[in-house]
Amino acid sequence: MADHSIMGKTVLIAGGGKNLGGLIARDLAEQGARAIAIHYNSASSAAETEATLAAVRAAGAEAVAFQADLTSAAAMEKLFADTIAAVGRPDIAINTVGKVLKKPFTEISEGEYDEMTAVNSKTAFFFLKEAGKHVNDNGKVCTLVTSLLGAYTPFYAAYAGTKAPVEHFTRAASKEFGARGISVTAIGPGPMDTPFFYPAEEADAQAYHKSAAALSGFSKTGLTDIEDIVPWIRMLVSDGWWMTGQTILVNGGYTTK
Repeated sequence: MADHSIMGKTVLIAGGGKNLGGLIARDLAEQGARAIAIHYNSASSAAETEATLAAVRAAGAEAVAFQADLTSAAAMEKLFADTIAAVGRPDIAINTVGKVLKKPFTEISEGEYDEMTAVNSKTAFFFLKEAGKHVNDNGKVCTLVTSLLGAYTPFYAAYAGTKAPVEHFTRAASKEFGARGISVTAIGPGPMDTPFFYPAEEADAQAYHKSAAALSGFSKTGLTDIEDIVPWIRMLVSDGWWMTGQTILVNGGYTTK
């Protein structure tokens, strides 16, 4: 029987330097992961990434970091190749990369659409492709999407619309990789209390999001806290392996499907 624990496993986290990705890295190190490879996008995240590396090492895991813009197939190939060279083939691959744009449909430029597609759809596609080639048998792959996939709302066409293909990528990859015992899932958090949320939302929208979930009154901010998402990631990349091909909205009742 395959070992589905995190103990002794090698992990790759795209967007793992800070915020939710950083907390996932810390958590999996504390759960006994042997090594964690952390990707971060830009030099502005370097200091927070170093802090995450230090925390991972303090928890007893080996840790390495790689900086890259992952919006090309070549960059994604290099990330997996560098990870394998540094710490070995991953058993667990998690992609938290994403970009938010809130804007009326008629005001979205071609450049903005192309950027959102590159970050939210193309990056996810090629992450799954490389995971399918390089993750060990009986491995786990998880991608972060958005609970807006279950919403009927204006202004997020470019964000939710470019995350939506990942739901099908997840289904297709799970079907294709399943013969090797690899599970593939996607998690859609609700609006999260991170620095990415606030610049995109004006004050009245912030107030709405902080009250919209059924369980908002029991959250620190009313929003999804990153601490609420980490246990779901932990479960899906370990004993929850039997769940595959699914997109799960984890949002305290903000949206449903």
